[in-house]
Amino acid sequence: MKRVVITGMGTVTPLGNDVDTFWKNSLAGESGAATITHFNPEKFKVQFAAEVKNFTPEKYLDKNEIKRSDLFTQFAIYASAEAMEDSGLDLASIDPFDIGVIWGTGQGGMQTFEDDVIDFATGDGTPRFSPFFVPKLIANMASGMISMKYGLRGINYTTVSACATANTAFMDAFNYIRWGKAKIIVSGGSEAPITQASVGGFSSMKAMSTRNDDPKAASRPYDVERDGFIMGEGAGALILEEYEHAKARGAKIYAELIGAAMTADAYHMTAPHPEGIGAAKSMELALEDANITSEQVDYLNPHATSTLLGDLAELNAITKVFKGSPNLDISATKSMTGHLLGAAGAVEAILCIKAIQNSIIPPTINISNLDENIPVGINIVTEPKEKEINIAMSNAFGFGGHNSTVIFRKI
Repeated sequence: MKRVVITGMGTVTPLGNDVDTFWKNSLAGESGAATITHFNPEKFKVQFAAEVKNFTPEKYLDKNEIKRSDLFTQFAIYASAEAMEDSGLDLASIDPFDIGVIWGTGQGGMQTFEDDVIDFATGDGTPRFSPFFVPKLIANMASGMISMKYGLRGINYTTVSACATANTAFMDAFNYIRWGKAKIIVSGGSEAPITQASVGGFSSMKAMSTRNDDPKAASRPYDVERDGFIMGEGAGALILEEYEHAKARGAKIYAELIGAAMTADAYHMTAPHPEGIGAAKSMELALEDANITSEQVDYLNPHATSTLLGDLAELNAITKVFKGSPNLDISATKSMTGHLLGAAGAVEAILCIKAIQNSIIPPTINISNLDENIPVGINIVTEPKEKEINIAMSNAFGFGGHNSTVIFRKI
């Protein structure tokens, strides 16, 4: 099969609206969490989130694109535009049917749905829905609008697997390219979930932190006082390209995607399997796909959302797979970004690639008291750590029992 490399990256995050700023603030251990500004959270149990700041879609989107798209699509187009610019692709020299878009989102146009339904419900019963209501709402519109912006006529669709979504998109793009079905695929995930219904819904499940008095310290994976995740928003985009094609055009190559896998827990709607059976198998299959051993993995960016059950279940799985490998370092970067749901795997893949590129691991912040139930032999990085990283793994898991793993290698 053909090899697949990363030749472009782009992002919009609570820590910065381009890859360099995002990376700089991650190394600095910044937190993107603060009181919600998207709506008045005064009556909500959870009153904070990790919002994107100073977002100016006009940098990459024209007026019509902004008018006709939900925020999750704007994030997607913006991140993809940065990635396309970064890749140096000359689209005029490439068959448009050789370039596709496989994009992911967990919720789609949540704000669009909420706004129009509230308007209808509080009116006199006369339906006055926007003609853009459905196009802005549906999850596949991000991939569609990215393709329209650049005239990309290849494979085009959207993946949805809750918080595993972006990794699912990467895995599909990886497979299509190595099977020879495409030369280049724009792939990633975006999410704009900080709405009244979404925050209220997750809060009612008791899945989110309620540390309203100290938002920046609220996302605390592995800490004994962790009490749930912080909702985040944004997007991450990668340009995945067939290696020989990239080499022939003299492309800058960041890393190689060498393995990917997915499994299901088949256990519970929202809780992970306590022994991490599905998560462990996802990592094992990804290692097998990459044709490497667990001892070769230098860095792992875990799912680690800061929930009581989820953090330990994943660490149990990691212990099973890596068996205390002294080479493995772990850092849980959701402690800084919050949880971007369907976009989480995308921004964490970028951090893995930047770690490979710069030989430094970003930290886990907010650990004051390490949970005594953390398995022995787990090395959690709490300060930026210089280390040569040849291979990095990233996990993303989602409600419904979806487990996903991707592996990147220095090239």
